[in-house]
Amino acid sequence: MSSFFTGLRRFRRGAWEMVATLIIAIGVFMLMQPFVLWAYTYSFITTLIGTVLFIVVSHFPE
Repeated sequence: MSSFFTGLRRFRRGAWEMVATLIIAIGVFMLMQPFVLWAYTYSFITTLIGTVLFIVVSHFPE
């Protein structure tokens, strides 16, 4: 677990890709749920932020 946070602090690809993937998954979940309107409203921007973060993070060193 500490290697995950060390990877975040040192801008390593593995840890940040996991965070970006988690943000994308949260955005997709927000898009598919039928109960909370504000979650549906912000689902696209959440997915977009995760996708852009994933593209940026893919250029980090391993």
